[in-house]
Amino acid sequence: MRVESVNGKKYILVRLNVPVRRIQTDNGTEFVNQTLRDYYEEVGISHEKSVARSSQQNGVVERHNRTLIEAACTMLIYAQAPLFLWAAAVATACFTQNRSIIR
Repeated sequence: MRVESVNGKKYILVRLNVPVRRIQTDNGTEFVNQTLRDYYEEVGISHEKSVARSSQQNGVVERHNRTLIEAACTMLIYAQAPLFLWAAAVATACFTQNRSIIR
């Protein structure tokens, strides 16, 4: 199912026909707002927020972020690219990992 956001971008909430029952996020304003609260209540999604400054509660996310950073570093070192290409390297690593079969 695709849901259109306030700014018109579409996000996938369900993968492989498995319904989403729970979403865990940090307390960022992009995740904690009335529009999303109304949507979660409408479709029956439980929204859990992690404690501020507690990376231990987001272990899977933190590990994925670390993997992205390591991949970006590897690409920059291998290509002998300048550091100002850091954002592009992270975006490329994310693009590649999102399309790989093994996660």
